[in-house]
Amino acid sequence: MSAYQQIIKKNQKTILSGWLSEMESSTRRNDLINDAEIKQQTTELLRLVVDASQTNSDIQSEAFGPVREFLKDMAKSRMEGGFTPSQTAMFVLSLKQPVFNALRESLNSSPQELVDEIWTSGNLLDELAMLTVDTAVGSREQTISRQQEEMLELSTPVVKLWDGVLALPLIGTLDSARTQVVMESLLSMIVETNSQIAIIDITGVPTVDTLVAQHLIKTITAARLMGADCYLSGIRPAIAQTIVHLGIELSEVQTKSKLSDAFALALQRIGKKVVNAKESTGPNGGIKPKEL
Repeated sequence: MSAYQQIIKKNQKTILSGWLSEMESSTRRNDLINDAEIKQQTTELLRLVVDASQTNSDIQSEAFGPVREFLKDMAKSRMEGGFTPSQTAMFVLSLKQPVFNALRESLNSSPQELVDEIWTSGNLLDELAMLTVDTAVGSREQTISRQQEEMLELSTPVVKLWDGVLALPLIGTLDSARTQVVMESLLSMIVETNSQIAIIDITGVPTVDTLVAQHLIKTITAARLMGADCYLSGIRPAIAQTIVHLGIELSEVQTKSKLSDAFALALQRIGKKVVNAKESTGPNGGIKPKEL
């Protein structure tokens, strides 16, 4: 057993007290974690590190397995609680000074051994801190990715306008990932509602380039394969000029400048008709219904 391993085992209480004092002046965040949790976490981690260090100083070894699991769980919970990755890493790095103090008091008469043990313990704690950073950043990236997926789903609602008629209003730019979500949402609704017509409205799409047009054509083709005709509405003058200029072929796609026009066309396609009707008294004295 090395001097470092013997010293931290012998001075656990002193190191723990110094660790808690060190955190008071660094990243305590009393608004996010209470004293009882701090003490429980520091006591448990120090115990695990002491136990693992009796075997070796390799954090990837089997002996350090419990330490790694503890730090990963702690990092995830802290990120969910509002800590930053650096604040999470400082939880481990704050242990350095108390450990160095214990080593200095025990090895003051052996300068070279003191330097060697400080180097060993410092590297060990740095690696444990990096493990918490990697876990914290990974947890945040997973959260961001999940939120992006949820936002994509929310930004591509498929609306049932009438029996057999769906509308998909698009807002923002279409990329490959969003096109996949759009396609899956639209196809699922076509099957679920047994719709004959789907209107894709691009009024909220700022620009249409070759890539966006390709994504739209893929979605329309997929809908047709499911047995639904697709209409494209929201074609503004600037977008029409761009489509012509780029040579994008949309001749087989029914297009309209407004969603209302596309909806009227869809109703006509399924044998319905919208007419302006004034309220009038019918043969039985009632209100003459609007014709559809």
